[in-house]
Amino acid sequence: MGLSDRDQNMNRKNSITRRGFMQVIGTGAVGASLSGVGLAASPGPAPEEKKLSAKETAKITLHINGKKREVLVEPRWTLLYVLREVIGLTGTKEGCSRGECGACTVLMDDIPRYACMTLAVEAEGHRITTLEGLMEGENLGPVQTAFLEEDAFQCGYCTPGQIMSVEGLLKKTPRPTLEEIRVGVSGNLCRCGAYTHIFRAARTASERKTGQGET
Repeated sequence: MGLSDRDQNMNRKNSITRRGFMQVIGTGAVGASLSGVGLAASPGPAPEEKKLSAKETAKITLHINGKKREVLVEPRWTLLYVLREVIGLTGTKEGCSRGECGACTVLMDDIPRYACMTLAVEAEGHRITTLEGLMEGENLGPVQTAFLEEDAFQCGYCTPGQIMSVEGLLKKTPRPTLEEIRVGVSGNLCRCGAYTHIFRAARTASERKTGQGET
């Protein structure tokens, strides 16, 4: 059944109205976008505040394991990349590269931190400790020794990060409970499932550091 002239005119009017509405919305969105770009670009940064592009390098000073290291870095480089590929401290492992496994854990001002999620430029001005920094000369440190004695690893890939998390825990809580140990290493995954031995190693390291007996 055909539409009357009145119905056809109403449909045409509605169609034009919807089309016009979409055009107005589209124009408004573009205008807002362009306006945002204009606001972001003006005023321009002062010369001393010029931002580096992704591939430009800047010299920064990192305090790593008690020593100052001057390195040239790109602003996009992670602390993990700089530690391993620029400085050569390969004790810090690369696992997931997205803050999930904890293999890259280091200490920043004595607090465990994922190196893969930390930009190198962010670390400037902070004290960084890696696995190598826990050694006492050529000897293993207390936490490292405890992991060895308690057989707290299987494949060993997660071990550096586990050790750094335990080290950070013991700096904050010298004599942690089992539950505190569990929480302290909860950000580190052990795919081999050696958690019982890891907990035991943390307890042993605590006793060795504090010079006390069983808790």
